[in-house]
Amino acid sequence: MSKSLGSFTFVLHSHIPYVLDHGVSPHGTDWLSEAAVETYLPLLETCHRLIQEGISPQITLGLTPVLVEQLIDPDFQDEFEQYLKTKIELAKRDQEQFKSDGSYHLAYLARYWEDWYTKSLAQFLDWHSRDIVGAFKKLQDDGHIEIITSSATHGYSPLLSQDSTVRAQIGTGVESYRRVFGKQPRGYWLPECAYRPRYEWAAPALIPGESAKTPVLRKGVDEFLAEFGIEYFFADSHLLKGKMRGGGVYADKFSALSELWKQFEKQFISEKEAFSPYYSYVVNSSGEPMAKLSVFARDPATGIQVWSGEHGYPGDEWYLEFHKKHVYKDSKTLGLRYWRISTDKADIAGKGIYEPHRAERQAKIHADHFVGLVHSVLAEQAPAGDGILCSTYDTELFGHWWFEGPQFLYHVIKAMSQSTLINRTTCSGYLDEHPNNNVQVSLPEGSWGEGGFHYIWLNDETAWAWKDIYAAEAEMLDITEKYGKEEKYQRLLKQAARELLLLSASDWPFCISSGGAKDYSALRIRNHGDNFWAIASLVRRLAETGKELSVGDWKNIAECETRDRVYEDIDLHYFAQVTNPAK
Repeated sequence: MSKSLGSFTFVLHSHIPYVLDHGVSPHGTDWLSEAAVETYLPLLETCHRLIQEGISPQITLGLTPVLVEQLIDPDFQDEFEQYLKTKIELAKRDQEQFKSDGSYHLAYLARYWEDWYTKSLAQFLDWHSRDIVGAFKKLQDDGHIEIITSSATHGYSPLLSQDSTVRAQIGTGVESYRRVFGKQPRGYWLPECAYRPRYEWAAPALIPGESAKTPVLRKGVDEFLAEFGIEYFFADSHLLKGKMRGGGVYADKFSALSELWKQFEKQFISEKEAFSPYYSYVVNSSGEPMAKLSVFARDPATGIQVWSGEHGYPGDEWYLEFHKKHVYKDSKTLGLRYWRISTDKADIAGKGIYEPHRAERQAKIHADHFVGLVHSVLAEQAPAGDGILCSTYDTELFGHWWFEGPQFLYHVIKAMSQSTLINRTTCSGYLDEHPNNNVQVSLPEGSWGEGGFHYIWLNDETAWAWKDIYAAEAEMLDITEKYGKEEKYQRLLKQAARELLLLSASDWPFCISSGGAKDYSALRIRNHGDNFWAIASLVRRLAETGKELSVGDWKNIAECETRDRVYEDIDLHYFAQVTNPAK
């Protein structure tokens, strides 16, 4: 019998920011519905197909708490059902139009979409009883996948200014997981793979002439994870290479980044040894006894093979074109997709018509290549046969951005199941098999973002947002400390806490910087900020005057509670002063 080359797991990070009651299309509930039908339902189908063939998927699946909150919301479930029925009707309408135009290949594709969405509707209503999260839970309960958690609203941990906010993001996320999945999560996806160790930190000056802040010794993100019983998390591979990135290539272009980097750099001792991204390591930036917390790294080789715009599989000419959609003659409404990427990727007008069966063949070809790549990388990078390759992606890549992605996953997992050289496992499974992996590393501050630091989230375009977030964080800490234990303030403070969590989601600055949903994201920041300060001012007024709030005040609060209804049982203790601060 051949010696094993090592272990492998797909790590899929599933996340959509909170969009319920915040618009429909293109950035609103359609964002969530598209991910549900194009990614989450196909992923469930892929897992069940493998299981029926006697193959356990062994995927490490991240479901962010805010995504879970939305998927289990009855309003979303109702809206999703209607969304699917609308797509079916569009496909039927297209069939008639294409037939009348004599476009019989397009008419065939319209029927393809009608069948596809009809099957999706049946999966949602009949197979999963409208409960997508429950279907994933059953897969975990049966031992076929591992579900990990993340921060409550995907807050960008290194840039949050209060340890209480970091704790609230992590603690709320863990509590949500326990409530929904009935167990303690072992793994954690740090939003944007963004990590900060313990050191003396000060919020950077975000406007010209702003006075310098006094540095305060703050806990590392790893310390909070360990306190909430998390056993492992993920970091970008460059954080293990023993070299600091100088704050990223953009640090000199934005003074606030340079400030943060200088604070960190003068206190951080770089590792002399470059550690391999194909093993787990122990992280503890506190210098004090702490529960064991391991880190896994994202594999760069398989990541580039999928994500590369030039060489990645999803760019193949036979795959479904994401950007071109059918436009109806009687309106500007965008409908279904009927074209393939084609040889000239840039020429939208010259796209060839999609051929599903040809695309399916390409998915199998690319899966075989991927399996060979995993074999070669493990043989070269972890020759002892005791390493693990974590192939990490946004789940929404598979199906939403890359329509054939779920087929690719199926073929990869099936091929690997037939190999005696690869041990398919989850990250927890790997830790259980290698309990003596106790080598400790000191990770530098950083993220997966371009330049390896925080530029994508903190720059000239987003500085105003962080200034608003920092002010709200400080106010939340103060009013929680003063009034958090009194019953009459509980309802107000809990909604303020929800607004702060939604305000501090990493999605908003990312979308502003990347240009995707820029206006929508800026509006969301302002809306949640306005809601927070309106509620905080009511808390202050109630405390200072003792007068009961008016009917109008309570009506406004109720509107916020209805629209931003995440985490009904949110724990205010997380937002108070950290009881065991770094010393």
